[in-house]
Amino acid sequence: MGLERTASVLQNVATNFHIDVLQPIVEAAAEVCSVKYEYESDNGRRLRRITDHIRACTFSVHENVIPGPKKARYVIKRLLRRAVLDGHQMGMREPFLHQLVPAVASAMSAGYPELTETAQRVSEVIRKEESDFFSTIDAALERIESVFKSLKSSGGVMVDGGEAANLYQTYGVPPELFQTLAAERKLTFDWDGYRRAMKEHEDVSGGDKVKLFQTGPIETLKEALRRTDFLGYETVEAEAELKGIICIMDGQDRLVSELVGGTAEAQAVRVILDRSPFYGESGGQVGDTGTIEAAGMVFEVSDTQRAGELIVHSGTLVSGKLTEGMQVTAKVDPERRDGIRRAHSATHILHHALQSIIGEHAQQQGSKVDEDWLRFDFTNQQSLSDEQIESIESIVTEKVQTAEPISWHTVPLAEAREAGAMMLFGEKYPDPVRMVSMGEFSKELCGGTHLDNTGEVKQFEVIAEESVSAGTRRVVALTGQRARQHREQVQQLLGEAAQKLNCSSGDVAEHAKNLVLSTRSLKKQLAGGGASSDTPPQKSAGDAKDYLTQRAVLRDASRILNVSPQEIGHRIESLQEEQAKLRRQISELASGGDVSADALLEKATLAAGTAVVISETPGATPNLMRQWIDQIRQKSASPTAVMLASKVDKDKVLLVAGISKTLVERGLSAGKWIGKVAPVVGGGGGGKPDLAQAGGKLPDKIPDALEAAKQQIAQMLQ
Repeated sequence: MGLERTASVLQNVATNFHIDVLQPIVEAAAEVCSVKYEYESDNGRRLRRITDHIRACTFSVHENVIPGPKKARYVIKRLLRRAVLDGHQMGMREPFLHQLVPAVASAMSAGYPELTETAQRVSEVIRKEESDFFSTIDAALERIESVFKSLKSSGGVMVDGGEAANLYQTYGVPPELFQTLAAERKLTFDWDGYRRAMKEHEDVSGGDKVKLFQTGPIETLKEALRRTDFLGYETVEAEAELKGIICIMDGQDRLVSELVGGTAEAQAVRVILDRSPFYGESGGQVGDTGTIEAAGMVFEVSDTQRAGELIVHSGTLVSGKLTEGMQVTAKVDPERRDGIRRAHSATHILHHALQSIIGEHAQQQGSKVDEDWLRFDFTNQQSLSDEQIESIESIVTEKVQTAEPISWHTVPLAEAREAGAMMLFGEKYPDPVRMVSMGEFSKELCGGTHLDNTGEVKQFEVIAEESVSAGTRRVVALTGQRARQHREQVQQLLGEAAQKLNCSSGDVAEHAKNLVLSTRSLKKQLAGGGASSDTPPQKSAGDAKDYLTQRAVLRDASRILNVSPQEIGHRIESLQEEQAKLRRQISELASGGDVSADALLEKATLAAGTAVVISETPGATPNLMRQWIDQIRQKSASPTAVMLASKVDKDKVLLVAGISKTLVERGLSAGKWIGKVAPVVGGGGGGKPDLAQAGGKLPDKIPDALEAAKQQIAQMLQ
């Protein structure tokens, strides 16, 4: 569907369609909501409103205008939430609007058959928005009703704007919807108060950022110079005249006629030329770096920005003197520029690949390109699978290998539209526009710098795919040198992991899985959960020869170990050390003989009618000791007082004490008991009256501590 055609549909959303076209949608809405359609009734009006709104939203989501917080997206959010409220007032408590999308596609099929192709995707987008609102609508309506009751009791007639702002931020209730509900009660709405409250919220949250270069010397230069001629499409080096120098003096920006290097003011300078090959950051492409030079003068450009039509070079005056009107040579860092060009051209190829694999709805929602690095946001509800990512990479690689020509021309907007250039719904484009073409597969409107052919991208590698917001995903990728370095790193990390696991590179993921499972099994064994069941080694797959297999193995190992690929080696070492420690503890536990709740209870001594169990339990963990104490308290026919001691590693002691509830009721405390004993082993601790834990650092004093425990409990029981 063309952009103009869709806009026409939306402009005529409430009219210009014969009732025979809308009737099936109204009837479908009545059926879904389980109500009878009666034209003059409240439900009849609600059903017609639902029909209009779901029709507008179906067309909009079809064109990738998905519900969101700003501009056209916010309009769709409002329409959907108003329709959800209508359904809620008719008794609907679950998402229902999405069920009407097929009815819209069918009713409009004569003029817009393409709607049926995207009906499933559109339904899912609408269902998600409905679910979000249904999760908060009851609480929101309860709050709104409370506001109305308060106004009625006080005789007020205006809904407080601050309250409306709070409802929007907390429950997602659009203020327009609140205003509509208020109007139904013959109440007015405080729009000024709402805007003030939202402004205060933006100020606190940092949402209202002051734009750079909006006042002061830059504004003066804008008026005097108007523009800087950009030469960067054709060259990375050019002669120019220095037109403006801005530095910081006394904490403020100052426009000066000359500046000497080596001074404090020379450390943060902005320079404006009459013409420049430097690209000022815009359209997601970062600004260029490089140098501006003249006889005896070197100015290092660390960033380039745009201020209106001026190109502003920020950096440091390294040597010499800047003088207004001097002739200079502006030199862009060519290697960095090439890396940026590779990344920018790759975003266009990636856009094509995404649409080829997941559908035409995968339209750009934002991007950023830096030296051999790119971030590309696009419309999609679900995350990409590994197979989809590999298919996307394959398409990009194919276009790189065929070295398709890249060209750009400034053409009238109508001509670009006729040529099929990609245009985003709701975006405003200048006329004429710069159209960048890549072979026959891509035409996009773009002001950035690009390669001469797709082969110059050299290499392309997706390194991340993630969510940005509802309905928007993000791909992060590398090109050129950084992609090559990433491949080398993958191979290095896989080799290191294979070495640590003592296996072939193709078996790293499987051995990592076995390591995790065997560690878990040892923990269960130590906790008394049964014998160890180490997973036997599987048949070796051998070394992973090709890069895609190597990357897949490393990715799987990363997921199994739940760490980034860079942390795999450390995680393997950590698990191996943990296993060694667990096996030592199990060995120490076994050397202590038959240690169990029953065995410990058999050693109990009676004191004042209380079963006292005081024992060393070599190798026992805190969880196991607490488990034994609980079991002893349950099994014993009389009140119990238990203290267990265990040597941990080489120089640590663990004490755990527990007493029965009846003893606690008599005023005894496990925390006080262990607090008297812990100093014997050079430590301290405490806890609840019925269960306490302490640590120490003198393992040789464990026998003395146990003797002290016996004396202390005897005194406490008396």
